Amino acid sequence: MSNTEPQPEAVICRAGKAPDGALPVEIITSRDVPLGGPRAMTVHRTLPQRQRSLIGAWCFIDHYGPDDVSTTGGMDVAPHPHTGLQTVSWLFEGEIQHIDSGGNRGLVLPGEVNLMTAGRGICHSETSTEKTTKLHGVQLWLALPDSVRNTAPRRFEHFEPERVDVPGGSLLVFLGSLAGSTSPVTTHTPILGAELLVGPGETVTLDVDPTFEHGLLADSEGLHLEGVAVPRTAVGYTGVGATQLRIANTNDSAPARALLLGGEPFGEDIVMWWNFVGRSSEEITEFRNAWQERTEQFGQVEGYVGHGGEGRNADGLSWLPAPKLPKATLRARRNPAPNARPDEPQHGQRTETTTLPRH
Repeated sequence: MSNTEPQPEAVICRAGKAPDGALPVEIITSRDVPLGGPRAMTVHRTLPQRQRSLIGAWCFIDHYGPDDVSTTGGMDVAPHPHTGLQTVSWLFEGEIQHIDSGGNRGLVLPGEVNLMTAGRGICHSETSTEKTTKLHGVQLWLALPDSVRNTAPRRFEHFEPERVDVPGGSLLVFLGSLAGSTSPVTTHTPILGAELLVGPGETVTLDVDPTFEHGLLADSEGLHLEGVAVPRTAVGYTGVGATQLRIANTNDSAPARALLLGGEPFGEDIVMWWNFVGRSSEEITEFRNAWQERTEQFGQVEGYVGHGGEGRNADGLSWLPAPKLPKATLRARRNPAPNARPDEPQHGQRTETTTLPRH
């Protein structure tokens, strides 16, 4: 998915108050971002923002839906570029057609993960299908470490995890390992991605890797992480050191759904702008210029059919031009220490945020 935010605002929320004996939980609220024009589908973004830029290597979290496609037109993102990251698509409802410049085509379907590794440069399109009436899911990015971020784009990977029952609920583990289930999808840092269903009035206790920091993205109301309420579309964050996480559903009449995202703290500064992840302002400028000049770095998407017809989206665009770069030098993003409060100064921490405009 392309980042389409025009002028992002930093939103700082204080850590949630945890009961005695429980892990401290920091609540990261979402902000609404329109994905397109006046009839646009709205996405709810929790990462990145000033409060916290990364959870492990997870650097971008957009939640959307359930969206009535007849009202908003659904998703229609014309060919756009990426560098230095992996895109992770996960749906709860609907279908999305993916086409990339590596010659890969595939349907994103509920309960099946699709991962694209951009490396030094790739472009792709994403369009909800004609049979989709409601669209509901998440779009996630993983930052690639320096050792692999300049490699050639990798193949498009697809995996359909089997549901694993746990006391109080069930899991679909789409990246990494949890509760005895392991995903074969290729990642480049220790990472975790799983969909969690918690039964009505139930609590799920999960054994987790204490070297990981974790974020619980709530797709339902009534979810509590370590006793702290996590509003729908928000993320409940815990730092490293936890060996167990307790996720409760206070709704006695319906199951609650969430995504559990985790990983070892990402040990590198990154610069994020538009759809690029790099390491310096100069790199971002080079990426943008290469895309605007339509160089071979990103290749071409063949066969894109958008909501405006063959080869164009509803706005008549056959590809998404990059926004103008801000006049200020882009600065690397660095998280607070994993177990620090977001308002607590950290030694050597940079406080600048990057600009993430839309086309």
